[in-house]
Amino acid sequence: MLQHYFKIMYRNLWKSKLYSTINIAGLALGLTCCMLIVLYNKDDASFDQFHQNKNQLFRVVATLSNSKETRKLGISNAPSGPAFKAALPEIKSFVRVQGDFFVVRNGNQVYGQDVVNVDTSFFSVFSFPLIAGNPTTALKDPNAVVLTEETALKYFGTTDALGKTLEFKVNDKFEPKIVTGIARKALQNSSIKFAMLLPFKDNSTEWISFYLSTYILLNKNANYQNVSAKLDKVFFANAQNELKMAKEKFDFKDNVHFGLQPFTAIHLDTEFSQEGVNDGAKPIYSYILTGIALFILLIACINFINLQLAHSLQRSKEIGVRKVIGGQQMQLIKQFLGESFLLSLIAFVIAIALTFLVLPVFNSLSNKQLSFFTLLDGKLIAAYGILFLITGFIAGFYPALVLSGFNPLQTIYNRQKFSGKNYLTKGLVIFQFALATFLIITTVVVYAQFNFLTHADLGYDDTNIVMLDVGRGGNQSQVGVLKEELAKSPFIKLVAASDGNGNITIGKIAGKQIEFAYKRMDNNYLSALKIPLVKGRTFSDEFPGDSTYSIVINETFARQAGWDEPIGKQVNFFWDNNRMLTVVGVVKDYHFEPLKAKIAPLLFVADPHFSLGQMVIKITPDKVPEAMQFIAAAYKKVYPLQPYKYDFMDAINQANYQAEAKWKQIITCAAFLSIFICCIGLFGLSILATEKRTKEIGIRKVLGASVQSVVTLLSANFVKLVLIAFTIAAPIAWYA
Repeated sequence: MLQHYFKIMYRNLWKSKLYSTINIAGLALGLTCCMLIVLYNKDDASFDQFHQNKNQLFRVVATLSNSKETRKLGISNAPSGPAFKAALPEIKSFVRVQGDFFVVRNGNQVYGQDVVNVDTSFFSVFSFPLIAGNPTTALKDPNAVVLTEETALKYFGTTDALGKTLEFKVNDKFEPKIVTGIARKALQNSSIKFAMLLPFKDNSTEWISFYLSTYILLNKNANYQNVSAKLDKVFFANAQNELKMAKEKFDFKDNVHFGLQPFTAIHLDTEFSQEGVNDGAKPIYSYILTGIALFILLIACINFINLQLAHSLQRSKEIGVRKVIGGQQMQLIKQFLGESFLLSLIAFVIAIALTFLVLPVFNSLSNKQLSFFTLLDGKLIAAYGILFLITGFIAGFYPALVLSGFNPLQTIYNRQKFSGKNYLTKGLVIFQFALATFLIITTVVVYAQFNFLTHADLGYDDTNIVMLDVGRGGNQSQVGVLKEELAKSPFIKLVAASDGNGNITIGKIAGKQIEFAYKRMDNNYLSALKIPLVKGRTFSDEFPGDSTYSIVINETFARQAGWDEPIGKQVNFFWDNNRMLTVVGVVKDYHFEPLKAKIAPLLFVADPHFSLGQMVIKITPDKVPEAMQFIAAAYKKVYPLQPYKYDFMDAINQANYQAEAKWKQIITCAAFLSIFICCIGLFGLSILATEKRTKEIGIRKVLGASVQSVVTLLSANFVKLVLIAFTIAAPIAWYA
C-alpha cells in the first residue's frame, strides 16, 4: 500500500512539473532563511561557552545614578579587582583587561600593534590554550609578551618564536620584551580577543575612574548574587576619602553601585555598556532576523496552500474515482499529506544545498563566520526535523482536508466548486501580501533612515580631511616638525592636530557638577573643520595665554551650564589640579559622535604642549594623489621608525553606519524574497480563477471580448486583494 502511495505521489509530481517546481522553490527559500537564522542564533548563544570556568566567571559592572540619569557601565577601575578579592573569600581570582596600542619594532620593521594588558592570572581564569610556553608563568615577567599564532607568523614567519625578542616604543625609547608564550587564536565566538598580551602594570588607586574590564572567578560553592551584594561595602570602605574629595571640590553627586554580571551573558546583554567587549550583540537583531525568516516561511506555506488548491480541479476526477471505488476520506488525507511531506522533504534537501551556497554571502552581511557544518549538530538536526514536520503539516493539511472532502459525483462530472466565495483562500492571499507589504515598507523606511544618516549635515566640513595617526605618547616636538613639513606643500591647505576622539570628564560650574566631553587640540583645529563660531573667538597665536587659561565650548555646554552669556565664565576641572579655565568662545553644536547619539556638552582645550597624536590635514580636492604622496614622504622623514597610518574623515564617519548598511541589505533581500514568493502565490490563484472560469472566458471571446478586457476582468479581484493587504499592512508598518 505504501509503495502504491509513493507511485501516485511520484506520478503527480512528474505530471505537474510547473506546480511542483513552484511549490518546492517557495518552500526551499523559506526553509533556507530559517536555516540561516538558526545558525545565526546558535552562534550568538554559543559565545564564551568554551571556557571551563564559565559558570564561575563574572564581569564587574557599575551603576552610576543621579537625579538626571542612570548609567550602567560594563567597565570598572584598577583597584576593584585586588580589593574585592582581598575582602571576599568567595572570590578565587580576578583578571583585569585593558586595551592598549604600541609601536613595535622587529629588526628594521616597525608596526602599529593593538595589545591587551592582563593580570598574570589570565590563563588560569580563562580557557585560552598555549601551544608553547607555561601558562602559569608566561605573564609573570614584566618584560614578557604572549603572541597568538597569527601574530607570531606576522613578526617572525614561524610559530616557533618562544624566547625571541620584540621592541616596544615607550616614552620615545624602544624597550625589549621576550616572547614567553604562543597562544591559539581566540575562537570567533569569544567576547575577549587578542593578538598580543602584556602584563598589567597599572597601579592606579582611583575608584571613580572607569576605564578597564575586571573579571572575577568565584569558588564553585559561591553564590554570585550574595557576592554581588557585598561589593558596595568594599567599595565604600576603600573609596570614602576619594568620594568626599570629589563631592567637596566638584559637587560629585553620583551614587555608585557595583555588581556582577555572568560572563556568558555579556554578548547579548545590552543593559550594561559593552566597552572592552569584542563583537557585542543586541538581542533585537536576532529577534528581527527570526521574525523575517518566519515571515518568509509563512508566506511560502500560504503559497503552497494556494497552489495546491489551484491545482485541485485538475485532480477532481481522480478524487471522485477513488471515492467511488471505496476510498475513505482519511486515506485521501494521508495521500495528500504524504505528497505535502514529500514536497517538503525535497524542498528541505534543496534548502540545505542553498544554505551551503549562500552562507558566505550571509556571513558577509551579518559580519559573522558561521560554519555550514554546524548544521550537523545533533540538536540542530532534531530542530530541523521538527521544522520539516511542522512545515509539511501546515502546508498540506488544509488542502488535504478540502480535496478529500470533494463530492465524488460532482468531481466526476466536473461540477465541483469551492464552497461560498472562497474567503479562506482570499484571506490567505491578503495575509500573505500584508506580510510582504510590511517588509517592503520597512525596507523603504530603513533606506530613508540610512540615507539620512549618511547625508545629514554634521555641522562641520569632513570632506578632503586626512586623519593621520602620529602615535600615542609621541614626541610633541616631532608633531611640530611634521606640521612645518606639511605646510610646505601647495596641495595642503591647512594642518592641525588633536588628541583624537577626546575624553569624558566632570567639572564644577557655578557650584554644580556637569559631565562633558573635552578635546585637546592646537589653534588650527576648529578652522580646519570649519566649525562655525557663535560667540567670542577661537584660539589664536595672538593670545599666548590660551594654552594655559582659555577654553572654547559648544552651545549644549552653555545651555547645560545655564549660561546666557558664557564668555568670561569659568570651569573648574576634575582632572587638572583645580585649575580654573575661562570661556573665550562658543561654537555651534556639531555631531562629533555618530548621529544616533545626542549632542553632548563639549569643551576644547588649546594644549600644544600635550602629546597630540592625530594630525588633521585639509587637502586640495583636485590634487588628492599628489597630496597623499607628499604626506607619506613627510611622515617617513619625521617618523622613520613609526608605521604610517591614515584615514579620510568622511570615510570614518561613513564607517559608523556599517551595521545599518548591512541591515539595509538584509531587509532588502528579505523583501525581495517575500514579493517573489507572493507573486508565485498570486500566479497560483490566477490559475485557479482561470480554470474555474474557462467556459466564461470562452463565451466572452466568442462574443468579441478583447484580450485586454479579459485580463482586466481576471485581474480586478487580485488588485482588490493587494490593495486590502496594503491597507492593513501600511499602518502597522508605520506604527512599528
